Amino acid sequence: MRSNNSGCMTALVASFSRIVLLFYWIARPVQMNATFNTFILPCLGFLFLPFTTLMYVLLWTPKVGIQGLDWLWLFLAVIIDLASIAGAGAANRNRIPAGYPGSYAEKELAAAPAPAQPTTVTQPAPAPAPAAPDKPTDSKPQ
Repeated sequence: MRSNNSGCMTALVASFSRIVLLFYWIARPVQMNATFNTFILPCLGFLFLPFTTLMYVLLWTPKVGIQGLDWLWLFLAVIIDLASIAGAGAANRNRIPAGYPGSYAEKELAAAPAPAQPTTVTQPAPAPAPAAPDKPTDSKPQ
């Protein structure tokens, strides 16, 4: 098992876009209010796609919106956000309990070769006994 001793640095790098978005929101609330007409969209963007939300706020211009090459930068921001979500899922796949779909243990079991079965010599089945008659017969002579 590997050890990861860079906890604070990992948390800072992972939440960088959220921190910058929060500081931008505090420093320029008029820009954020002009970009989004509602409070819900920036909050959802902060939670799920923070880098995309940050790029949208930085690229948006009043009365023009997003145009031209800005769409390329916004598309790249979406790709970065989705890659970070997928990377986190792939990195934590070994934490899924065994038996659940996608668990690391399930993948190891599928890749492992099946154990060799011992070979046994089978004996032929014995012949069946003759069937008893339906009516009993007299054993005494008449």
